[in-house]
Amino acid sequence: MTLVQLRHLLSLAETGSFSRSAEALFITQPALSRSIRSLEAELGQPLLDRIGWRSELTAFGREMLVRAQRLVAEADELRAVAQRLRTGATGHLKLGLGSGPAAILAVPLMRHMALNFPAVHLELTVGASAVLEEGLRQRRLDALLVDARSVIPSTDLQVEPLGELRGAFMCRPGHPLTQRKGPLRFKDLLAYPIASIPLSDEVARVLVERYGPQAHPGQCVTLRCEEIPTLVDVVRETDAVLLSIRAAAPGLQELALTPSMNATARFGLATLTGRSAVPLMSEVRALVDQLLHD
Repeated sequence: MTLVQLRHLLSLAETGSFSRSAEALFITQPALSRSIRSLEAELGQPLLDRIGWRSELTAFGREMLVRAQRLVAEADELRAVAQRLRTGATGHLKLGLGSGPAAILAVPLMRHMALNFPAVHLELTVGASAVLEEGLRQRRLDALLVDARSVIPSTDLQVEPLGELRGAFMCRPGHPLTQRKGPLRFKDLLAYPIASIPLSDEVARVLVERYGPQAHPGQCVTLRCEEIPTLVDVVRETDAVLLSIRAAAPGLQELALTPSMNATARFGLATLTGRSAVPLMSEVRALVDQLLHD
């Protein structure tokens, strides 16, 4: 039994004519007759009574017609759902976001989906890279947007580069450091609390190379939190200094250190090796390409 045979039965029930149904189905009348005979043979009883030029459903045929209509409708809906999933018009998407990506991408991602894909179920999880990686491996997440340097190389993970954003030391407008005359040195920052998310070993190495051992995050950072917006709020209301992605805190004032920091956050899209991509990921990539710039 095939869906094609069931569609043939539905057409005959509607037209009552093999010739008209064959024409509507774009097949020959003998081919349609063979299809119905095969279906009757499989079901074990006649579906149609041939009365002259007209064909009418038997009592058995009427019973089968109800179920055939249901099956064909379900198949059509299945095809429609598959099409919507392919185009990203519906479905589920579960993304894990590291602190930096979350600060820049979380709101725009949710706004974009709400405006353009209202039927999509989008779930964002913000956390440390190690926790997010475990969620990805357990299939609780479809993909991760994280600092690529924080992902430990592994054969079961693949990381696609997305872009780099410049890091900076920042403070509130009117902060005492903005009033200083002459070059601003790293040691001048140490008079104030320094706030930061957990940083990768690569960023720590850059800081130490530029400003010496006192700039290692384990030593100089006094306020640490996984969520950049929380740190931004604290820095906006106090004399604390924020070390973060510049684009994540547009309302704060950048401090021009001598020498300059020249450190970047390298974002990446992490997925499981060999796992089929969620259709909506192409939409996510396109949006990320627009947003990941200073």
